[in-house]
Amino acid sequence: MIRIMYAAMILLAGASAASAQNPADTSQRGSTVSNIPSDVVKDLAPTGTLRAGINLGNMVLAQKDEKTGEPKGITVDLARELGRRLGVPVDLVRFDAAGKTFEGLKAGTLDIVFLAIEPVRAAEVAFTAPYVIIEGVYLVPKDSALKTVGDVDRAGVRVGVNKGSAYDLFLTRTLKAAQLVRGDSGIDLFVKDKLDAAAGVKQPLVEYAKTNPAVRVMGGRFMEIQQAMGTPVGRDAGAKYLRRFVEEMKASGFVADALKRSNQPDAAVAPPATN
Repeated sequence: MIRIMYAAMILLAGASAASAQNPADTSQRGSTVSNIPSDVVKDLAPTGTLRAGINLGNMVLAQKDEKTGEPKGITVDLARELGRRLGVPVDLVRFDAAGKTFEGLKAGTLDIVFLAIEPVRAAEVAFTAPYVIIEGVYLVPKDSALKTVGDVDRAGVRVGVNKGSAYDLFLTRTLKAAQLVRGDSGIDLFVKDKLDAAAGVKQPLVEYAKTNPAVRVMGGRFMEIQQAMGTPVGRDAGAKYLRRFVEEMKASGFVADALKRSNQPDAAVAPPATN
């Protein structure tokens, strides 16, 4: 009997060690046991799977792995960690633009999204506090007469933007004289239609300018983009848990580590929520 009990103890210890050495497995499948309240799980994964919208159009948030073709980055890491805690599998639903991700949530095909906080979206999305802060900047021709952010808002100035992006929504509210030109790619419009500027997230515009000497990134920012997690309005228990989850991920260093792994040193971890 003693030998049998000893053997069982060894087997249990081995299983525990294997689990500890392979935490990524649970982030893919979901853990078998969750201590999260059932109403939270039902809110965030009503189908039994956490359907997470991943925007590959923003390189700060997600990137495509060159070897596997699979998405990676901070939003992928957060989605998998949330799924692990809920004890459910995660379906990473890919999009190439924030506006399309937002439409997916409105259509009922997503449970969580990673979007910039915007008043227009808040009617549909119960947002957390931001987990990361990035900047919205302008790209202009190298010899452009536009030197400062304030110079852009003039009559006759045309600015290319990604339709439905956070900066499209922000500039729609704030620009008084300049004209926005919307499409799938603000940079493509800027080049093709010889626009005066393109607006966008700082990191991809900087990368574009490095290989295109005819353009430059204007100094200064026109907006601070607050990237947050969100779930459809009405899922109150899920939204409350999601807010706590984001605060824990920031405080624990999870967000900072994920940004470092995905080589996004210019993105800043958002400060703790004030309420």
